Amino acid sequence: MYRLFAPRSLVMAICLAGLLIPGRASAQDTPAENAPAPLAPAQDDLAQRATWSTPTAAQVRAQVEQWLAEQKLDDLTRAKVDTLWPAELVLEPGDAVLDQLAAIVALVHEPARELYDYCGPRRGQLPLPKFEFLTDEQTPALVRNNLRLYYGRWLAQNDLYDEALEQLQELAPDQVVSPATLLFYQSAGYHRLLDKEKCLPAIATLLQRADEIPTRYRTVAQLMEADLRPLKTDTLDEVARLMDDIRRRLDLGRAGKRVRQQEDDVIAKLDKMIEELEKQQQGGGGGGGGGSLNPSSPAPDSANLGGKGPGNVDQKNVGSGSDWGNLPPKERQEALQQISEDLPAHYREVIEEYFRKLARDEGR
Repeated sequence: MYRLFAPRSLVMAICLAGLLIPGRASAQDTPAENAPAPLAPAQDDLAQRATWSTPTAAQVRAQVEQWLAEQKLDDLTRAKVDTLWPAELVLEPGDAVLDQLAAIVALVHEPARELYDYCGPRRGQLPLPKFEFLTDEQTPALVRNNLRLYYGRWLAQNDLYDEALEQLQELAPDQVVSPATLLFYQSAGYHRLLDKEKCLPAIATLLQRADEIPTRYRTVAQLMEADLRPLKTDTLDEVARLMDDIRRRLDLGRAGKRVRQQEDDVIAKLDKMIEELEKQQQGGGGGGGGGSLNPSSPAPDSANLGGKGPGNVDQKNVGSGSDWGNLPPKERQEALQQISEDLPAHYREVIEEYFRKLARDEGR
C-alpha cells in the first residue's frame, strides 16, 4: 500500500487518489463542475515551455504495429492481438495506453508475459525474479523501456521503492508511452527515500503540464512538494521519516546492511540533537561557572524558573543506561511524556526506540 509518507494526511490523500489500482480511472480524472480553476498565465507559459509531451493513443498504436510487423506473428496470435486492441477501441493517453501496450507485448514476447503475469491480479511474492530482458540491449526499446515503467510502477505500489527506482530513474519521458506515469513514480520514489535533490526537480517537470496530467497525479505531486521542500536534515521530522522507512524495510523482511546503517544514522542524529539541547541549556542556565546545570547556590525565591513542579525529583538514569529498560511502565510513560512534550505523537515512538537502543547497547 502506498502508505509510507511520514505525514499521515498525505497517506490518506494518496489512498483516496486511487493510485493503487492500475488501469482503473479515477473519477477525479474527468472534468467536473468542481474542477480546479484554469491555470494562471504564468502556469500557461510554463506548460508552453514543457520539456515533454504525451503521445496520443494513435501514435503509440503505430509504434506497436511496427514492432508487431517485425515479429512474424501466426494467424492465431494476430487474431488475439486484434481482439485485445480492436481498431475501434479508443483509449485515453497515459496509464491506459501503457497497460494496453504491456498486455499486447505479453501476448507475443514470452519474457514479457512472465513479468505481466507476475504483476497481475495475483500479485507476485518476494524475492523478486530477475527479468533480464529489461536490461538487455537486444530487447527493442519500445518493449524494454515501457515494461520497465510497467514493472517500476508495480514495485512502487508495493512499497519496493529502491527496486522501483532501479527500473525508473534512468528512463526519460520521451522513452515511454506515459511520461506522466514515469515522472510521478520517480517523484514518489525519491520522496519516500527523502532524496530532496532529485524529487523536487522531478515534480517540477511533472507539473510542467499540470493541466493535462491526471488530477490524482497533480494533487499528490503538489502535496509531496509541499511536504518535502521544508524538510531539513538533523531534525526530528527527518528522524521520524527515517524510522518509518526502517519499519517499511523490516516489514518487507529486509534487515541487511542498509537497514543497520539507517538505524545507526538515527541514533547518531538523536545523539547530536540531544547534545545540542544540552549545550543550549548550559549556555542559558545563568548558574555561573560556565552555565553549569548544577549551580553552587540556589536561585532566589522570587525567581520564576518556568517549571511546572516543585523541583524535588529523584534522579533517574533515563537514557544513559539499562535503567531505562528496567523502569516500571508507569514511570517510563511519565518520562516519555516529559521528554516529548509539545511534539507530535508519532515522535514518541522515535524517542522510545532511541532509549530502547541505548538500553540494548548498555546490556551487551
